[in-house]
Amino acid sequence: MTANLIDVDLPKDVFDTQVNIPLIHQVVVAQLAAARQGTHDTKSRGEVAGGGRKPYRQKGTGRARQGSIRAPQFTGGGVVHGPTPRSYDQRTPKKMKAAALRGALSDRVRNGRLHVVESRG
Repeated sequence: MTANLIDVDLPKDVFDTQVNIPLIHQVVVAQLAAARQGTHDTKSRGEVAGGGRKPYRQKGTGRARQGSIRAPQFTGGGVVHGPTPRSYDQRTPKKMKAAALRGALSDRVRNGRLHVVESRG
């Protein structure tokens, strides 16, 4: 397949701006963070099924006092300070996103790494 290469005049306000690497990094990190699901979750001792009564009496057994078999120190008990569902979204202003895109496109043009393909069909 042969390619016909032509030069195209690009608008200076989009393809000839100063590159701000920290800004591009901030926008990319925000986009990657927003892609996370954030649905991780564990059950606390109040959410685990069972464990309503004391496993044994308070005094006279020689063992440490216990209030529930679903306490964190028991196998099958709740998790202390475990992960909870949350949103990882970072609010990025529109002007910051636009400036980062302009900077990335400008850098690509300067280094000859931008190619435009004409649609056929």
